[in-house]
Amino acid sequence: MDTHLTPQQATHSTKYIYSVWAIPEQNVRRRLKVLMDGLRSEFGGPQFEAHVTVVGAIELAEDDAVQKFKSACDGLRAYTASVDKVDTGTFFYQCVYLLLHPTSQVKEASAHCTHYFGYKSSTPYMPHLSLLYGDCTDDVKKKAQEKAKVLDEGICNLSFLIDRLALYKTDTEDRTLKSWEKVAECPLISN
Repeated sequence: MDTHLTPQQATHSTKYIYSVWAIPEQNVRRRLKVLMDGLRSEFGGPQFEAHVTVVGAIELAEDDAVQKFKSACDGLRAYTASVDKVDTGTFFYQCVYLLLHPTSQVKEASAHCTHYFGYKSSTPYMPHLSLLYGDCTDDVKKKAQEKAKVLDEGICNLSFLIDRLALYKTDTEDRTLKSWEKVAECPLISN
């Protein structure tokens, strides 16, 4: 019996780290990009697309990830997210972020998708939209938190539509994010 895989078979069975992101509507993405670029120009850190993580890092083969993603998106409706405050976290991927109000719609979107992916988190879902990634001191985080409020004075009152989901390959060891790539995107059903 031959157990060698062809290069194509090997690609399909190789496992990668994937995440599912909720993507804000386009005008909000533009607004957030200006804010994120402003923070990065002063405090450093890698560039990334504005998103709310719906399913955290999970290791899957690409075919399996894409199939699960398509199944999770089927019938899912667009929903609204609202900012509670600009906050700081304790690790690289939550340096400075917008804490979102955990409405039933926001929590249900995550629960729906995590079910399809079989994802189990060790902590309760905390909906947030990161503005800055980095390993910053508490003082620098506080400065960046205040700077976010100066760069966009209305950011704490922002409500926006999540109108699409995206499946991203997200190697969490790659802090430059250069290996991160969008694999699939799905528009959500308009209400």
